[in-house]
Amino acid sequence: MLSKNNPIQRDQLEMVALDQLVPQEHLVRKMEAALDFSFIYDLVKDVYSEVGRPSIDPVILVKLSFIQYTFGIRSMRQTIAEVETNMAYRWFLGYGFHDKVPHFSTFGKNYERRFKDTDLFEQIFYRILKTAADKKLISAEHVFIDSTHVKASTNKHKFEKKVVRKETRAYQEKLQEEINQDREDHGKKPFPPDKFDKEETKEIKESTTDS
Repeated sequence: MLSKNNPIQRDQLEMVALDQLVPQEHLVRKMEAALDFSFIYDLVKDVYSEVGRPSIDPVILVKLSFIQYTFGIRSMRQTIAEVETNMAYRWFLGYGFHDKVPHFSTFGKNYERRFKDTDLFEQIFYRILKTAADKKLISAEHVFIDSTHVKASTNKHKFEKKVVRKETRAYQEKLQEEINQDREDHGKKPFPPDKFDKEETKEIKESTTDS
């Protein structure tokens, strides 16, 4: 029997909590249950002033990056656009239905002011990944190279830190490029290149059994 949906239901008023719209098995729920992001406040407190206008919550700043990286979204601009309509992402960030999502330029300014010329971004992501590893939520037993499955013959603790910091630096550089492109599009000068020593990653221990 042919049936047609009634589009009038689009205008139907509902009383519902945001929590009800996020499936119990959604990955954001698992991340929120497993990871405590509150350590970020103590880590970044020295780069925030006691006066002035309120900034973006630093946990939200990091969680936005976390959403982009975890769900493979191509850019931070697209990530912020998707948060507008994705209830699971809003839930993960602690936003309600009507909370305003920060504009990309606002994100860029906060990112530059807090993380530029520091290794805070790397410290945060290393801490998060280490927590996930300690809770056995990830495994370094296998790696993927050019879509080819390769089994690593090594102890994950011997190379875990190097892999994390290398990945974070690459992501951070990509984010920096996106922020500068946005500034140029709006007639502003791009921020100067990050002065943080990129050679630092070479000092991190590498596995002697399987590099």
